[in-house]
Amino acid sequence: MSDNVLDCRGLACPQPVIETKKNLETGTEKTILVIVDNAAARENVARFAKNAGCTVEVKEKEGCYYLTVTKPDGEAPAKAGDAEDEQSSETALGAVYFITTNSLGQGSPDLGEVLMKSLMVTLTQQAPPASVLLLNTGVYMAVEGSPVLEQLQKLAETGTEILVCGTCLNYYKIIEKLAVGIVSNMAEINSRLNGPCKVISIG
Repeated sequence: MSDNVLDCRGLACPQPVIETKKNLETGTEKTILVIVDNAAARENVARFAKNAGCTVEVKEKEGCYYLTVTKPDGEAPAKAGDAEDEQSSETALGAVYFITTNSLGQGSPDLGEVLMKSLMVTLTQQAPPASVLLLNTGVYMAVEGSPVLEQLQKLAETGTEILVCGTCLNYYKIIEKLAVGIVSNMAEINSRLNGPCKVISIG
């Protein structure tokens, strides 16, 4: 086991990723052991570390996840935010859809679902958005059985980045049902909201 241990159990999103970033940038040890207690944090830390050029080995023990992060040989890992900034520039042409509900508008939930599907179909028939950010009940749109899953998959195939709030997936206990998109965190989502793209809020 690495002597360099980051115990991030109990830390709210996006703190585990932030702590991992700090350690990769300032730590001198080649290997870091990051301990988290939920699947969303596991996915977020692993993805950030891999984007920074590190290798990641994940083990589960007694309900917690132990991520052994190894820095690349002969080069420093990417600075905090480098991977996210690169992704932002790659998806800077279209709008960012910030969606916090799986039902469009007030009133009948059934009608709201019909309208949301109509919107998603419309998005697939025009220039694709740069990003679709799903939070709160919006995360239900990206899981198995979602009435708009087919449309979100088409958007992903055409290059739309789909970020799904990991804290929300954990809260609703549906993270294992995620069928499209990337488990994300508030720091990454906020970087998209503050990026160069026009933001369209729904919810």
